[in-house]
Amino acid sequence: MIRLTFITAALLLAASPLLADQCVTCHQDTTPGAVADWNASQHSSVGVGCDTCHGDQHSSAEDVAKVLTVTPETCGNCHANRLEQYKAGKHAFAWPAMKAMPTTHALPMELTEGQKGCGGCHKVGIKTEEEIVALKEAGSTFGHAACDSCHTRHTFSVAEAREPEACASCHMGFDHPQWEMYSTSKHGIRHGMKRDGILPETASAPTCQDCHMANGDHEVRTAWGFLAVRTNGLAPYPGESEQWWADRVTNLQALGVLSPEGEPTGRLDVVAGAQVARLSAEEFDKERAKMIKACSNCHSENFAREEMAKGDALIEKVDHLLAQAIREIAALYQEGILQKPDNYAYAFPDLLTFHDAPTPIENRLFEMHLKHRMRAFQGAFHQNPDYSLWYGWSEMVRDLDEIRAMAKEMRAHHKS
Repeated sequence: MIRLTFITAALLLAASPLLADQCVTCHQDTTPGAVADWNASQHSSVGVGCDTCHGDQHSSAEDVAKVLTVTPETCGNCHANRLEQYKAGKHAFAWPAMKAMPTTHALPMELTEGQKGCGGCHKVGIKTEEEIVALKEAGSTFGHAACDSCHTRHTFSVAEAREPEACASCHMGFDHPQWEMYSTSKHGIRHGMKRDGILPETASAPTCQDCHMANGDHEVRTAWGFLAVRTNGLAPYPGESEQWWADRVTNLQALGVLSPEGEPTGRLDVVAGAQVARLSAEEFDKERAKMIKACSNCHSENFAREEMAKGDALIEKVDHLLAQAIREIAALYQEGILQKPDNYAYAFPDLLTFHDAPTPIENRLFEMHLKHRMRAFQGAFHQNPDYSLWYGWSEMVRDLDEIRAMAKEMRAHHKS
């Protein structure tokens, strides 16, 4: 079968001797999987050959360095509309967002630029030509495209990218277990049953893409953003309580976005540039309206609005738990009981240091913020009760109790 497909592709691309005679013939032996994938692709059927994306300067094992690196701009030559949408959404900012994290530089290169950790998912973001050159010079030669994060090479299948599993390898795990939430939610279970033929083809069974990429729109963004933070300039979102705003100010101070005086810092520009938060009521309302519209394809608008409001309310409550824990540790700094690290700009624990927080009590806060808070609110919006309660809220309550107990013990030890 592969041989017949190869002959068909070779005949189709006979007008491109380089591709037919050199690329396919040679790579049939060196990378047969890539050739088989390309043969099965839409690209193959319409005559998009290897040189269309990789250039025509490479012809042997000795000049592999001449292969052009595929970037979103490469794909945009044919898919201009999708490129424009992608550039406007959060996926495009994934790479610079990773690089902007304060302690990314402390990780082994293999986990970031080498894509064995953060970089394996954040590669979906746009990289500059200079960054790509630097990556190659550092020994990270492969895998720096972006569109293939979802349309994996060399089939570049639209059907693949429309399935929820296409999202699973990145949206899972410690701080964003959306796959686990979705696949065990009623949405995900119904999708599986529909695919297995247990439910009819007409059954409502939304995928990740139905909600977050309606009509194939590649501008992927949510109302709350990754960190579930919203502001209206330097003021609360209309209708919020004074307590919620006070708690959010504390949380923003621990994120380094606001100074102890409540003034914006340089990190605010990073947050805005990476689009991980909504910084005006208009931005939030625009994204919320898009989600309500998506939900209303299966549910009544009233139901959708009520469920979204419950998620919003839960964020208010988890923000209060987190803010209390932050204030507890900030007080230890102020009392001279806990030494504030020199690289912390302000007298607040720095939530963005992640696991590089220097003490057990600060690491407990890191888990409370990035693991348990994320699960509490994400579970609510993904209709997964267990994640919201047991993996989220319950863990945060215990985190706060543990932080308070540790602080009490530290104060007693300091006094003695």
